[in-house]
Amino acid sequence: MTQPALPRIAVVGVSSLIGEAVLDELRARKVLHAALYAVDDERNIGRPLPTDDGEDGPKARAVIPVAAFDFSTVDLVFFCGRAAIAEHHAEAAAAHAWVIDCSSAFRGRPGIPLVVADVNAAVLAEVGAHGLIALPGSASVALATALAPLHALAGLVRADVATYQAVSGSGRAAMDELAGETVAMLSGKKARGRAFGRQIAFNVIPQVDTLEADGSSREERRLWEETRRVLGLPQLAINATAVRVPVFFGHSLAVHAAFERPVALAEASVALQGAAGVSLIDPDSTVEYPTPATLATAPDRVYVGRLRSDNTRDRALNFWVVADNVRKCAAHNAVSVAQILVNRAR
Repeated sequence: MTQPALPRIAVVGVSSLIGEAVLDELRARKVLHAALYAVDDERNIGRPLPTDDGEDGPKARAVIPVAAFDFSTVDLVFFCGRAAIAEHHAEAAAAHAWVIDCSSAFRGRPGIPLVVADVNAAVLAEVGAHGLIALPGSASVALATALAPLHALAGLVRADVATYQAVSGSGRAAMDELAGETVAMLSGKKARGRAFGRQIAFNVIPQVDTLEADGSSREERRLWEETRRVLGLPQLAINATAVRVPVFFGHSLAVHAAFERPVALAEASVALQGAAGVSLIDPDSTVEYPTPATLATAPDRVYVGRLRSDNTRDRALNFWVVADNVRKCAAHNAVSVAQILVNRAR
């Protein structure tokens, strides 16, 4: 019996934070492939990229302009850069390959699977030998991953959530802005405040993305729409406030969840401890609770802490969630989805 051919892989947007993280994830998991192409838009050609260690030592990775790349030559494509690149190329690429889009381009498109590998991987059964798969935003991935086992336990009816989102969610320029502002302000200079319209260093901004007519931000709307789709709960009541904080990596969420059935704290702990992709932090441990600067740096888990009953409501829990937005919620999820598809084909 002949072995199936190894996949030919393209990573589009390799110079982005997520693109670099996907390359790292492929390398860390030792994903076998027949070819691996680094692709980007013309504005980023020539930007230094991480190198691979070959038999003869480090070797540079050549980057191919996306406009010149032939997607019919690959089996699997990760779109990791700007949404505009995915909008222009992803659907054509999906005629030949599995396309996993990490951008916001297709998240709200009906008929395109929206997947968190640890939560609703079953929807990938509907994807054939090629096709387009969208990934939710990082905050939605973290929220859905933490809520899914609790919903299975007691029937989720409502979630109130405040997100505290790292600047890396807005890309490399936003991280440079935070670093530059921090140095400037510690030197007695004034912050520029360009990336977010006001200073982010030593500040908290209660707005992520643009505000809509009803006062909600686009990020808040994405959070509730994506979480509903991933959990398969189209009528779920979600009340969200998205906040930008001066942290480089790691989104944090304060979650208040209400359920159909009574849920004991011990039962909730067991459900979370056994859930895919989740680590529950015991309050009696030396760690006590997760923070972005500590546990979020481990790339493959969504961390839950401060789990407690809601003393103001029956059948409700409060808890704290932390996850690395670039590595766990984006790159790890993307490669997990890819491995499910490739392994199924074998």
